[in-house]
Amino acid sequence: MELAEVLRARGLRLTAPRQLVLEAVYRLRHATPDQIHADVAERAAGVNITTVYRTLELLEELELITHAHLSHGAPTYHPVGEHAHAHLVCRGCGTVEELPEKVLAGLDGELRETRGFRLDIGHVALFGLCGSCAPEGEPC
Repeated sequence: MELAEVLRARGLRLTAPRQLVLEAVYRLRHATPDQIHADVAERAAGVNITTVYRTLELLEELELITHAHLSHGAPTYHPVGEHAHAHLVCRGCGTVEELPEKVLAGLDGELRETRGFRLDIGHVALFGLCGSCAPEGEPC
């Protein structure tokens, strides 16, 4: 469903800032509100950071985007795609890699069975060192 249709169904209208913020999230893949604002500002100088924050909240309510906490700072927003994924975050270089949800399927199943807990895969972030940053053969 297109953004305009989703908004109309909720009695809202499509505005340029809403479209620009959604496009920035899809273009950047994993970005903080400040990074999204910088991307949007390159295309439309009049969009302020408050508008970006409000728009991110709305787009998340509409289930078009979601966020994860990949550092101690601001949340990182990413598109809601065809596949759920967790995040591998390197403490050395800061890269973020997507981890398919099937990798955590065993943990998800065990948590459901033993604790009745449903894991929200999209909000999972695992921190460590990537292959380029970790000394060979040494654990983090």
